[in-house]
Amino acid sequence: MQKLQVQGVHHITLTGVDRQTSLDFWEGVLGMPFVFEQPNLDDEQESHLYFDPGDGRLITIFTNENRKPDKRRTPTEAGCVHHLAFNVSRVVFAQAVERLEARKIGHSGVKDRGFMDSIYFKDPLGLLIELATYKFEPPYGYTHSNVLMQAHKIRIERGDHHIAELHLADAIEELVKQNQESLSADRGPKKAY
Repeated sequence: MQKLQVQGVHHITLTGVDRQTSLDFWEGVLGMPFVFEQPNLDDEQESHLYFDPGDGRLITIFTNENRKPDKRRTPTEAGCVHHLAFNVSRVVFAQAVERLEARKIGHSGVKDRGFMDSIYFKDPLGLLIELATYKFEPPYGYTHSNVLMQAHKIRIERGDHHIAELHLADAIEELVKQNQESLSADRGPKKAY
């Protein structure tokens, strides 16, 4: 038996309400370009809107002009989507609270997650949305996941509760050491002053 090896998220499809609500939120609030639209090929009464969240992948929305927004929190039982998290740059993140408040959108404020910072708010249909920004940049040739896996190993080895900035810094140092050769025989820390 063999795995069905995935290589990333292709797209995420959500059930929306009317077309304009989707356009106003996904493009008008989150800035995702509306890239194309076609009928829902499984239900001709619905339209299928496609948005680019910034990495070339897709967020798609099934819309129906007969559905109306319901702002109650979407279900969070087992098997339900708890929230969607979108990556934003540090400069956009620094403006997020002010920009949400300008639209009178309630939010969580900044939450420190150790390896990233987050702000949570609901979309017009009650789905929890997270704006997330990493506290680090991975070294050349590595991904955020590579750094997080190495930081996790360091955290477990040290018996710490959760990943913190120290673990990230040490993980980055270790990954650079593994990936980049040096002519020095001793690559350990030195007292240069």
